Amino acid sequence: MTDHTYRTATLLVHQGRDRDPATGASTIPVYLASTYHHTGGKSGEYDYARSGNPSRDQVEEAIALLEGGVRGFAYPSGMAAIGSALALLSSGDHLIAPDDLYGGSWRYLSQVLPTQGISVTFVDQTDLDAVSAAIRPESKAIFLETPSNPLFKIVDLRAIAAIAKERGLLTLLDNTFMTPLLQRPLDLGIDITIHSATKFLGGHSDLLAGLVTTADPALAKRLKFFQNAFGAVLPPFDSFLLSRGIKTLKLRLEAAQSNATILAERLVAHPAVERVYYPGLPDFAARNLHFSQASGAGAILSFELKDQTQVAPLLQRVKLPIIAPSLGGVETILTHCWSMSHAAIPVATKQQLGIRETLLRISAGIEDVDDLWEDLERGLK
Repeated sequence: MTDHTYRTATLLVHQGRDRDPATGASTIPVYLASTYHHTGGKSGEYDYARSGNPSRDQVEEAIALLEGGVRGFAYPSGMAAIGSALALLSSGDHLIAPDDLYGGSWRYLSQVLPTQGISVTFVDQTDLDAVSAAIRPESKAIFLETPSNPLFKIVDLRAIAAIAKERGLLTLLDNTFMTPLLQRPLDLGIDITIHSATKFLGGHSDLLAGLVTTADPALAKRLKFFQNAFGAVLPPFDSFLLSRGIKTLKLRLEAAQSNATILAERLVAHPAVERVYYPGLPDFAARNLHFSQASGAGAILSFELKDQTQVAPLLQRVKLPIIAPSLGGVETILTHCWSMSHAAIPVATKQQLGIRETLLRISAGIEDVDDLWEDLERGLK
């Protein structure tokens, strides 16, 4: 591609490399080589697959282009991406994290980082005073999710970025829910964005992948060093699948977001439903803040049933959604947060945060929305 500035929909399709430079093929080949010939005993652009691979380079360049970063990094899972980004911290450092976040992230931050000498404080990041109050002399970074998973707390990214810069802290945001199509955190002052590319970017529930990017060349250099030293890199075939998935993100996400909006509106009116969490609803409390930093409501919503005894029949009766701890596929995915996506969080903590056994999360797929609604309605009777 040229140096011309293209819009996001075009970048999704063409990415950084839209054809094989050697043959002109319309897709970059899957380079399965583990090592590369050193002509005359001197290494070229590639020397060993852990350090670089043309298939992986394509998706790394793509996420940097889409997020406005200087360099991207691809890992074998979303949690590998989170762990690798947090490797910027050292023993003795302190991290501030959201109290409402993905269960796997909570487990890593609360159980793994402390074994490395890194302390973590969980706070309600919608309260800027609470964030400021949590900063210590040894604080080095703020980890964020917005919308949060699964209660859809909306964090003011510009305000948090300003606090962090004033106090010399890094900011890292898990942008999985929104994707670069709906939210570009680097433009709002965030230092590092992270994606579980297993979800919307891959989009077909057929791979594990994680992506990280930054607009700071110095941070990019440190991230590259750790990726190469640690070796948590995305394999070539998974890179190919991810690149292919990214090409259709706009079409998939727009269709899924439309379905999510309709499902949210109908769930609000259903007598079995106590509450719906979705930024696209007119009475969503932080709607204005969300749309000041994102261009869409997304394709995920959460809802609470009035009676816990309704949960099991719903999960048993529905036919179309996959019942699983994931999201972002072309198929609708229904998650019981208590026992699936947030199972790692202790019961007392879930209760304190408001994650109840009656809470479910829907990642809307691209099916016909009336079929989805009729299926959910049968399950809710």
